[in-house]
Amino acid sequence: MSLLLKTHYELAKSSLRQNRTRSFLTCLGIGIGVASIILILSLMGSISSLISSQVSQMGSDLIVVRPSSTRSTVDSVVNELTSSTQYLKSNLTLKDVSLIEKLNNVSSVAPLAVSVNSLQGDDFVPSATIVGTNANFLKIQNLTLKSGTFLREDAKTNTAVIGAGLANDLYGTDEPIGKSLTLLGSRFIIVGVLSKVDDPINFNNLDLDSSLFVSAKVLNQIDNSLQIQQINVRATNTDGIEDTVNLIRETLIASKAGDTNFSVLYGEEITHPAGTLFSIISGTLAIVAGVSLIVGGIGVMNIMLVSVSERTHEIGVRKAVGASFSNIFLQFLFEALILTLTGGFFGLALAYVLAFLISLVTPFAPYISWEILAVSFLTSFADGLIFGLYPAIKAAKKNPISSLKFWG
Repeated sequence: MSLLLKTHYELAKSSLRQNRTRSFLTCLGIGIGVASIILILSLMGSISSLISSQVSQMGSDLIVVRPSSTRSTVDSVVNELTSSTQYLKSNLTLKDVSLIEKLNNVSSVAPLAVSVNSLQGDDFVPSATIVGTNANFLKIQNLTLKSGTFLREDAKTNTAVIGAGLANDLYGTDEPIGKSLTLLGSRFIIVGVLSKVDDPINFNNLDLDSSLFVSAKVLNQIDNSLQIQQINVRATNTDGIEDTVNLIRETLIASKAGDTNFSVLYGEEITHPAGTLFSIISGTLAIVAGVSLIVGGIGVMNIMLVSVSERTHEIGVRKAVGASFSNIFLQFLFEALILTLTGGFFGLALAYVLAFLISLVTPFAPYISWEILAVSFLTSFADGLIFGLYPAIKAAKKNPISSLKFWG
């Protein structure tokens, strides 16, 4: 049996070599389709890995409290990250922060109250991310300051800490300590600058490098519509983390008269919604890219039908000397599979070359996993099997006498 399969393989390979240009262009069509899918999966895997890595670096003692939704996962995630009214749907308050701070096994708590407003410094920024938080945020996030100090609860004036990117936009320098800015009619003094952070995608859904940080209490006073979108909690002891999560949940439910419209997360759960959104995006884009695989598969079928037509006399000779239906069928099916699998390997290589080039200008390193390699092989194999089936059957069904009379 193995000798027979080897013979079919050698015959198929020999036939494809006789039409090198045609075979190459067919493989290229499959390769582009496979490369599109693999590149998307690689980039999305890299993004998910980046977010998971950030959470891991934060430590296993990190707990996050977020508003939750009763809608389906897709609707919830898309709304959380794309709706212009997402910041108006939180039931978390500064009172909740105070309650969590008093619980056992809680070492520090930092709220995230996010709004988008214009800022006036030396220059004008029409739309900047303003983050209301407290002094614990720096420690919980493991961030460092380039210069100055972070927010202090006992500050006598309105103070702010600025990301390096936003500092350059407002002042043309990343050393604006002591300069002032106007936010919602209130004056703030810059007391600190965050060190540059190269993680625009993170579990906080914030570009820290382009954000302004002020006291959540002060921001709440000047922005009546402000609500807290997230509360980050650092546990004292990781051994009792699940008990602490349950305690936080029970405390908040009791303080909100039974309202459970929030989630208390830890570990891999924290990567939602960003990680889930990227999974949805990657799946959608992969389906779109799959259309190019169908187009490539149609190209394979077309080439194989042409090949069957051109080799009608050869089929007649082989049948005349005893070749069976399965012999002819396997020979042509093998040709289709060789074309698509070769194209698949080419597409895999092309995808990772492109992923490497993209990694040079982004923080997303090429992501390789056995699942991606399996997708590359299975999609190529399925393409060859599906689109090579009809030409192979057509070749195997040819009448030997009529075929012998055919000379092209």
